[in-house]
Amino acid sequence: AARQSDLVLLLWDARLGVTQDLVITARWLRKLGKLSKVVVVANKLEGDAWAQDEDSIVMENLQDVLRLGLGEAIPISALQGDGLGDIAILIEQRKAEKNEEYLASGAGEEDNNHSLMSAEDTEDIKPLQIAIIGRQNVGKSTLVNSLLKEDRVLAGSTPGLTRDAIAVEWYWNDQLVQLVDTAGIRKLTKRMGDTIEDMSVADALRAMKVAEVAVLVLDAEELYIQRQELAICNAVLNEGRSLVIAANKMDLLEISREYSPQDFANSVREQIESRIPLLRNIPVVPMSCLSGAGISKLLPTVLDARNRWSQTISTGLLNRWLKEVVIGSHPPVVEGVRAKLKYIIQTKGRPPTFIIYSNVQKIPEPYLRYLTKHFQDSFNFFGMPVRLVVKKSSTSNPYDDKKKKRTGFGLGGRDARFQRRVKEYQEKSKKSKKKLL
Repeated sequence: AARQSDLVLLLWDARLGVTQDLVITARWLRKLGKLSKVVVVANKLEGDAWAQDEDSIVMENLQDVLRLGLGEAIPISALQGDGLGDIAILIEQRKAEKNEEYLASGAGEEDNNHSLMSAEDTEDIKPLQIAIIGRQNVGKSTLVNSLLKEDRVLAGSTPGLTRDAIAVEWYWNDQLVQLVDTAGIRKLTKRMGDTIEDMSVADALRAMKVAEVAVLVLDAEELYIQRQELAICNAVLNEGRSLVIAANKMDLLEISREYSPQDFANSVREQIESRIPLLRNIPVVPMSCLSGAGISKLLPTVLDARNRWSQTISTGLLNRWLKEVVIGSHPPVVEGVRAKLKYIIQTKGRPPTFIIYSNVQKIPEPYLRYLTKHFQDSFNFFGMPVRLVVKKSSTSNPYDDKKKKRTGFGLGGRDARFQRRVKEYQEKSKKSKKKLL
């Protein structure tokens, strides 16, 4: 990351002073040739009391850091946000310098216009967001490095090596992809009292909520899917994301003619379907991150899952499907009334959500599962939640042309006004009779 960056922020604790780790890091950055791009940032300097006292330890540390030869340190407080504006100005200045360097490199105006147009186009294109999730030490970080074909994230045999969710953007077959490597998710009982791990798990779940497709990495050496992995599958379904299973470490299994990687994928698919029926025929990709076998099949499977997850279906096709399904199995009787499924519409995609209008408020759960199963089979919505919502339609006819009887205006309407006039005439007639007498 430091080799590919245009600006390196060397952050250190100003209250501790110049440590040996800071000196080694600064020496390493000099070897990279990043001397003109490295800025030292002094953190944990809340308020200004440290600046008013000339004999404070902080002032001595700020003087000692000058010996690194990287210039004066920028004082900030990441906790309270002090000094972050200076870093933002520094980034803008570096951005302007890069633009001047590019213009001075001899690039033509046509190339500049083309680059500006391509930059505007790339801003409108949203990347395919993939979250790599799973338990600890199943090979999530190794999978990210294998896809990128470089050591981009830390990977090793130590469980819990990844703490933060790391997002990496890259192009795969002219498709902008954002991979998010997340921390391993353990059971709540196993991480009791570990605040850092709780924050890592929350960050992983947050990345899963933002992603379009979640790739659940399994350890094929264990042969059976674990209960924690089933809980992760339920979490993905509740968030409405599409799910793809990556069975890693296939090189540790004894593969023969009688037992192939596809047989293992079918076994995983059956185990998931027996516990979560909504995840029928879920895509399972057997692979090995170390040997690279099967990795090339992962991204095409993920892209297909995203396309199926975001597709929209015409209302006419949906209602033809509803007619066929109702003929195959008639709706049940609900509270003494035979349920009638009138029509169906798609309200939104991502996740696919549909509303079925009926003459009843609710439909029994078994019949709703029957509709969901046939819907997945008909439109290939496997490995993702299908939300079928039943809504009672209005009994009034919106196209009724019968005009309502005009009731007039005023107190009581036309009838009351007519009665008042009758009384006025009667009183006038009585008064006229008395005058005549």
